Amino acid sequence: PVEATDDAFWDQFWADTATSVQDVFALVPAAEIRAVREESPSNLATLCYKAVEKLVQGAESGCHTEKERQIILNCCRLLTRILPYIFEDPDWRGFFWSTVPGAGRGGGDEDDENARPLAESLLLAVADLLFCPDFTVQSHRRSTVDTAEDIHSIDSCEYIWEAGVGFAHSPQPNYIHDLNRTELLKLLLTCFSEAMYLPPSSDSSNTNPWVQFFCSTENRHALPLFTSLLNVVCAYDPVGYGIPYNHLLFSDYREPLVEEAAQVLIVTLDYDSSTSSSPTVDGTTTGTAMDDVDPPGPDNLFVNYLSRIHREEDFQFILKGVARLLSNPLVQTYLPNSAKKIQFHQELLVLFWKLCDFNKKFLFFVLKSSDVLDILVPILYFLNDARADQSRVGLMHIGVFILLLLSGERNFGVRLNKPYSVRVPMDIPVFTGTHADLLIIVFHKIITSGHQRLQPLFDCLLTIVVNVSPYLKSLSMVAANKLLHLLEAFSTTWFLFSAVQNHHLVFFLLEVFNNIIQYQFDGNSNLVYAVIRKRNVFHQLANLPTDSQSIQKGLQRKKKTPEPISRTNSQDGVSMEGSRPAAPAEPGTLKTSLVATPGIDKLTEKSQVSEDGTMRSLEPESSQPPLEGNPPSAVSDGEPWSGDRRRLSSASSSGQWTPTPDWVMSWKSKLPLQTIMRLLQVLVPQVEKICIDKGLTDESEILKFLQHGTLVGLLPVPHPILIRKYQANSGTAMWFRTYMWGVIYLRNVDPPIWYDTDVKLFEIQRV
Repeated sequence: PVEATDDAFWDQFWADTATSVQDVFALVPAAEIRAVREESPSNLATLCYKAVEKLVQGAESGCHTEKERQIILNCCRLLTRILPYIFEDPDWRGFFWSTVPGAGRGGGDEDDENARPLAESLLLAVADLLFCPDFTVQSHRRSTVDTAEDIHSIDSCEYIWEAGVGFAHSPQPNYIHDLNRTELLKLLLTCFSEAMYLPPSSDSSNTNPWVQFFCSTENRHALPLFTSLLNVVCAYDPVGYGIPYNHLLFSDYREPLVEEAAQVLIVTLDYDSSTSSSPTVDGTTTGTAMDDVDPPGPDNLFVNYLSRIHREEDFQFILKGVARLLSNPLVQTYLPNSAKKIQFHQELLVLFWKLCDFNKKFLFFVLKSSDVLDILVPILYFLNDARADQSRVGLMHIGVFILLLLSGERNFGVRLNKPYSVRVPMDIPVFTGTHADLLIIVFHKIITSGHQRLQPLFDCLLTIVVNVSPYLKSLSMVAANKLLHLLEAFSTTWFLFSAVQNHHLVFFLLEVFNNIIQYQFDGNSNLVYAVIRKRNVFHQLANLPTDSQSIQKGLQRKKKTPEPISRTNSQDGVSMEGSRPAAPAEPGTLKTSLVATPGIDKLTEKSQVSEDGTMRSLEPESSQPPLEGNPPSAVSDGEPWSGDRRRLSSASSSGQWTPTPDWVMSWKSKLPLQTIMRLLQVLVPQVEKICIDKGLTDESEILKFLQHGTLVGLLPVPHPILIRKYQANSGTAMWFRTYMWGVIYLRNVDPPIWYDTDVKLFEIQRV
């Protein structure tokens, strides 16, 4: 043991040698940290609290000299290196939350200030240092050191790092300040990463004590720091200030800061909105500002501030910034290498999700104009690009979750009717049409040629299509054929009989056709034509055999056709020019495991759209099964939608279940086929007559006839529109936590902060 008073010994850890964070990681190997932890714990404890003490002193003094700044940075790097090894050992986890005896600055005389736990002293010092003039922010004084600003008297709101939300002044860029901020944020992120060392729990109310304290009223810099992080991310323009290829000439000191800021932001916003009864998550507070009985909104100030942003120009700034950054990988495809390619799109998607989930006014703003399409197109690009890559399952999920959330609002469906003219090279068939066509074609591609771990997402993908279908004015022939191809694939007997929930997919697709026929018949002659051409699929469904022998025969057939959904007869046509096929992950790629996501019945709640377009929630009746015609006995709660469902053709995950005639009857009788059967009954004879009379084989004539046709008064009474809206729940909150920390773990490779430590929140796997 070395005495805490032996300054000469301890100072050598952070004294004047100018090191980089990479040097510290090289000089302090993992094995040595673990050895000290086991063999001389008192030395490790002293090292930690000495390093924190240096940070506290620097924050007190305002670190005016180069030497002090060097000490601060070295202590930062050292703590970033050591903290994960403190967290991985359960016996040490409470260490930072204990007070250090005799560590008070006054020595013997203990006042309240000195009794702070080490973690709190560390967090407050980092917060102060992030607004330290001439170290991390531009000094407002233009004079010598002696009249330097007192760090305790400055109003950090005047030192916000970037213009944007709530701040109009854009400070002069200073790359030294950016580098210093990045190092401090890296330490902050490491403090928050204690969450990685706890296994995922169903109780998502486990708040992270580091985040909880840092985002509380104890941190006087909470507002300016939240604003700084948000503005730095949303104002960032990786194109190199508008000049193509600029990034090849100048290195970009902003990008590492923006990445770090995005990661710190999403971690501080890790908050389960489903458990909070707070009225302010949508930005509306009840009561006046004077009611201090119950503080308005969540205690987490970052979540609170985020939920209360309301100015249109702030929303515009955030949306434009996020859209610009998400589109960055797409810009690459027109002028390769002209812009710097950013890598933090997953963090941006989590941030966008949090914005929409915690601030309903932002969600409505996004959907108010066609700007939402600037978010949609990049998401569809990522989904299409990642569909064959096992290491990007998490990216697929978050993209689909965001679209599910958006699809619960009528405006999203309406916006999709805008023609799609941007020609981002994507590995999909060429088509002329709207953003709705793009969405359907990409979803078809994911379902027919994605890898098998995406199967739990099929329900979500089709729910999104159902949600938007009542608003789709005219589908292209390509998209109409894709929808019918999916119905054809999902209604084969072997697929319907081979797993207990497969028939749901047919129900979703029939609902899509019914919505379009009942509410958008006029513009949709392409879809009507496709339905007529494939009418045998609907007749086969109506006549689906239910006797045991036929069920067995249907199941036999699957043994002959191992590939669940063939792409034959889907007429894929030529892919877009300049596109590359979606590639699987390189062998050996690292990925982190994810917890299972809740089933679609848990993820969403049904709302009915009234005549005037307003929605009312439908209370689920206790007797009603979770989805159409799904006997409660068949789906046990013990069967989560785990990512490991084998190929579509396999038996259900319990392995025990076998289809019975009663089971088939129970849902077959509920298939909503009346509308389509009536349509076929009316139109097929007319179309056949035209073909015979005019000797037609040309579809354009038939389409012309269908365009002018009408079914007014011939169809059953239109059914009410049902929308399945996303609802927050603890299952998705836990999923987001594991996904977000997995992304952060894998993205921090230089230095590899958490690599080879014993994380418990997820497993690290190789593809």
